[in-house]
Formats: sequence, structure tokens, C-alpha cells
Amino acid sequence: MRRLDDVDLSVRLSRKQEAKDLLQSQQRLLHLRLVLGGQIGSGAIGPPLCVVFEGWDASGKGGAIKRLVDHLDPRHVRVAQFAAPTYDEKRHHFLWRFWPVLPGWGGMAVLDRSWYGRVLVERVEGFATEQQWQRAYEEIVSFETTLVAEGMILVKIWMHVSAEEQLRRFERRRADPFKAWKLTDEDWRNREKRADYEKAVQDMLDRTDHPGAPWQVIAGDDKRYARVAVIRAVCEAIETSGVRIPPGPLGR
Repeated sequence: MRRLDDVDLSVRLSRKQEAKDLLQSQQRLLHLRLVLGGQIGSGAIGPPLCVVFEGWDASGKGGAIKRLVDHLDPRHVRVAQFAAPTYDEKRHHFLWRFWPVLPGWGGMAVLDRSWYGRVLVERVEGFATEQQWQRAYEEIVSFETTLVAEGMILVKIWMHVSAEEQLRRFERRRADPFKAWKLTDEDWRNREKRADYEKAVQDMLDRTDHPGAPWQVIAGDDKRYARVAVIRAVCEAIETSGVRIPPGPLGR
């Protein structure tokens, strides 16, 4: 498994190259999505597609998700965001609240945060006992293995940014009246615990990367590069899943 320290955060795309690559990738994904939805090709619906986003605060998850679904019919894709569990949700097993948003055959869902909160924020902030978060690695892998065995294409993305770039983005958000709402006291507190979170992230990558749903670690210091890389990762996951993909109007 890749070490966070080994991720090349210096990769960049020019604005012109991003525009070209982004359009090509979005059209490629649109074609694949129409095949999975049974809209083109044989007409048979394909397996469910679920894209899970995790990453540092201000790592560009929102922007990447926006570009990922931009060319897709909003009736055929669900974007779900998860924050801290409510009182009622905490009365159940931690995986319980995620089942209702999972896509069925022919469907697609994008999750902004996910069940990995148990081994990240809940671990670092003490919201779960050590016994609970240690047990969660095996529970998560079993959960994902079950989904994949039923046919789901599960794409897991970690948006990685350096501490320096994260700070720059925090400061820009604080100065922008239209984005300041995104920055909370909790974000600053989490940043102070970056070393603890890095350890938790690396443990997560090491212990929950498995053949059915490997982690895709995306270098995010350059938003242009990251947005293209995310869409390409999703396309590649579909194309290597075994689903028969007929040639698209613009080729493969």
C-alpha cells in the first residue's frame, strides 16, 4: 500500500490542459454511466457504482464531486453527505446509517464522507473506544467485500493535500465571504492534530485496502490535476470491472 509520504504532491496541470482532459474524462464517464444504467448498449442494467470520498479538510472533495457528476443526469446519480451521527443513529451499529443511500443495480451513488469516520475522526477524537475502532477495520472490509461480491463497483478515494496547502486554503476561505461558512473551529482543531490524523489515515489505508475495493490516493495540492485524476480513477474502475462496454460515440 502507498505511504502518504510517497505521494507526489508536486504534479500540476495547466488551465488549458485541465479543460481538455476534464472534458474527455467527463464524456468517457458519461458513456460508461449510460451503459451501466441500461440506457445504451444491450439495455440490461449494470452493477451498482458507489464512489466514496474521504480526505483532509479543504482537500477539494466538493470540487471533485461537482466535476464528477457534472455531465451525468441528476435523476440517475445520488450524492450523499455524512457528518457526525445523530443521537438516534448512534443507537445502531455504525454501518447502519449508510445502507439506505447505497445504489442498487443500474444506480450510482457518491458519498461525501462515509463509514471511515469510525477509524478517523471517531478514533482521533475519542468518540469511539479503542476496542470499537480497532474492530471496525475488519467490519468495514467484511462489509465492503459483501457489497463487491453482490456486484458493486466500489471506488474509494482519499484526497491528499500537504499541511502547507491546507493552511493556504483555510486562509483563503476565511477571507472569502462566500466560502467562510465552510471553515469551522473544528477544522482548525483537527489541523492541530494533523500528526494523529496522519497516523489514523495510514492505518486506514493499510488495513482496509483489499482487492475488491482498493484505495485510490489522489494528489490534491493542485485542484486541476486532482479533479481529472478522480474521474479517471472512476472510469478505470468501471472498465476493469468485467462489465462489457460497447464503443462510445467518441471511441473508448
